[in-house]
Amino acid sequence: MSRQESLHANRVRALAFGGVAAEYDRSRPSYPKALIDTLMEWAPRTVLDVGCGTGKASRLLVDRGCDVLGVEPDAQMAAVARDHGVRVEEGTFEEWDPRRRTFDLVTSGQAWHWVDPTAGVAKAASVLPAGGHLAVFWNHGCLDARTVEALDPVYERFAPSLTRPSAELRPESEAHDAHVEGLAGSDHFGAVEARAFPWEAAYDRGQWLGFMATQSDHVLLPAAQRAALLEAVGDVIDELGGRLLYHFSTLLLAATRVA
Repeated sequence: MSRQESLHANRVRALAFGGVAAEYDRSRPSYPKALIDTLMEWAPRTVLDVGCGTGKASRLLVDRGCDVLGVEPDAQMAAVARDHGVRVEEGTFEEWDPRRRTFDLVTSGQAWHWVDPTAGVAKAASVLPAGGHLAVFWNHGCLDARTVEALDPVYERFAPSLTRPSAELRPESEAHDAHVEGLAGSDHFGAVEARAFPWEAAYDRGQWLGFMATQSDHVLLPAAQRAALLEAVGDVIDELGGRLLYHFSTLLLAATRVA
């Protein structure tokens, strides 16, 4: 079993976000305007947002005039999205019933790695007409070397099993080459285009701890261990001057449905 496959099969981790849905909505980053501009070049009217979560990507598309439907397996995440005015149907994408509906664009922001790689590609193709697009994207990022050097010992002490903060948004299981291969190897889609959109965000102590508290591996830690880890991380941020600069790069993988 590949890392990608093992991740989508880990339903405990995949559904770990519901208990922190409100914090997720507050603390998780959005997506850069340049990414949405690129999606709008296809002039989509109807969009299916797979694993829509609290509706972060969905709302950006609604603001551009798209008719967006989200699919989300976690009821608490879906409830937050609905509070923001997003239409959501609950369930995993693999089991969701499209009821003969089709869409101009299928998106998935920060969620495609939770979808079965074979079934997901086929399901997306089934709701797209020829010429329609599948666009999946992730926020990657890194901290500067000084910050990493300060934070790594904290993780070694309090949670040695977790991903290091230098790779916090690059979990090993997000094997993007595998996602490209899955799309490129499908008879349903043409060439896969990969594009990166760089941007930056500054975080104070509270903002960074909220961000980390919504990472699935952090969520699944025992409460006392998680609290001790985050307190120690916060102390490092204070020692570094109270703010961190995170260098994001949003990766877009896009493919066009062929006849």
